[in-house]
Amino acid sequence: MKPDLTTLNHTERAALIQFLSQFVSDGRLSKFNGVVQNRTKHLTIVLEDLYQEHNISAVLRSCDCFGIQDVHIIENKNNFKINQDIALGSSKWLSLHKYKSGTTAALQNLKAKGYKIIATTPHENDCILDDLNVDQKTALVFGTELHGISNEVRQLADGFVRIPMFGFTESFNISVSVALCLHSLIKKTHALPNWNINADEQESIKLNWLATSIDSSDLLIKEFLQKKTT
Repeated sequence: MKPDLTTLNHTERAALIQFLSQFVSDGRLSKFNGVVQNRTKHLTIVLEDLYQEHNISAVLRSCDCFGIQDVHIIENKNNFKINQDIALGSSKWLSLHKYKSGTTAALQNLKAKGYKIIATTPHENDCILDDLNVDQKTALVFGTELHGISNEVRQLADGFVRIPMFGFTESFNISVSVALCLHSLIKKTHALPNWNINADEQESIKLNWLATSIDSSDLLIKEFLQKKTT
């Protein structure tokens, strides 16, 4: 059974980070410190019922590259499967939130956390990607490869956005769409105050990254926590 790191307070997390840091190289630790400062939760991605592993994996890779920390995964009919040859390990650096209770519950959860729900589709009253305002926390929703977003997304969305296209094909591949959206919106996000993750959340993320990077980290963490309580 894995140790529950979410129950640790700031002092305990800091001490555990210091302890685990001795088991990774200085270069990797420096990389963690640099990357985490550029992570954001202001902009997040929601994937509704994707079923093609190569698309799922490419999306995760793009999210990591653009500094998106949270990816919300709605599993209505399809299970979320990752192809590591495409994802290149990106999933272990992200916070993946899975929902099996349906699209409505997932989007209402995000709304309760202050997110504006923006659905990506070329078929609604929408705005062009370059015109999308992300001053408020924004969750971009991408629907299944075949049918796009569901009726539940359409009903709960606070707005719709589309990527301009000038050819005969109706839409981009979903992984391309995510990459194009993030490339455009991350610039706007970085221009906002407090766009990055606060110090407390950065600490939690670094701890998870360390635990992911170290062989037998669960045993090391359990041993450390037991010593702290005795």
